[in-house]
Amino acid sequence: MNVILWITAGLLAVFFLASGTMKLAQSRQKLVASGMGALEGFGDGAVKGIGALEVLAAVGLILPAALDVAPVLVPLAAVGVALLMAGAMIAHLRRREIPAVAMTLLFLALSVLVAWGRFGPESFTG
Repeated sequence: MNVILWITAGLLAVFFLASGTMKLAQSRQKLVASGMGALEGFGDGAVKGIGALEVLAAVGLILPAALDVAPVLVPLAAVGVALLMAGAMIAHLRRREIPAVAMTLLFLALSVLVAWGRFGPESFTG
């Protein structure tokens, strides 16, 4: 189970590092034009804030445990990802973007798995 949690956290971290970096580096208009239509309803600052949260989540899913410095931050980062994905699902549902809702639901489920596993049976504290 520990290996599955590491792999899942790693995959989530890669995705959110890429997604967050893209949101931080590109303008909202360019992101919307490239297919991220759900960002249309957000301001530029909100998009940059979401990008920053995604980058922080990516770091929080891996580094605390890898460096053995405050590993309790891993499940907390996973909870943060779950909250971000809940918000993303709402944004996609409002726009009736069903494929995006399905992908967001997958990331939500994976983050809940990591949070559950790291708070529970494969906790770093025990």
